[in-house]
Amino acid sequence: MRFMDSNLEGILERCLAAFVAAGTLDLSLDKLAGAVGVSKRMLIHYFGGRAAIEELATARLEDRLRAQFRADAFPPGTSLADVVSVLWERTTRNESRGVLLLVMDLNRRSWNSSQAGSERARAFYLEQQRLWVELLREFSPDRELVESVLQLFQGLVLAFLVSGDADRGRKALERYLSIVERHDRAEI
Repeated sequence: MRFMDSNLEGILERCLAAFVAAGTLDLSLDKLAGAVGVSKRMLIHYFGGRAAIEELATARLEDRLRAQFRADAFPPGTSLADVVSVLWERTTRNESRGVLLLVMDLNRRSWNSSQAGSERARAFYLEQQRLWVELLREFSPDRELVESVLQLFQGLVLAFLVSGDADRGRKALERYLSIVERHDRAEI
């Protein structure tokens, strides 16, 4: 039984890798099976169906993102601007593109209530929002600032995916945070 558990873990890992490589959960079971190296019938046998595979892969993606974007990965006293800069660099690396596309696919599903998996996708989106706010609040007590930075960051990610220009997004984040910093200093 232990072998079967590790075998299923390996298959699930390869399923997530296939979804990331495609940038979407919308792979046919035939394509997914081919990418994973097992038959479609065995995928259904092991996991019970497409919905279960998507759920498990999404949960695994959530765990990965949670581990990658943790406040304790930054030294104490790190500024919000420095944290956002590091997060932008991590997010826009070439190797992150598939994950970004997959996250966008889940976001798309979250607003399309007629699509299968939309409830799970919405839960994924809301959890990611909560985790990002929680992370950024470690570096700024200002919840409104944190939420506006998050909204700007997400919009810039979309622009990055369309244009491929990470530098424009980095500069926009830097400008925004420097304006906020100057404003905060002026109020003191």
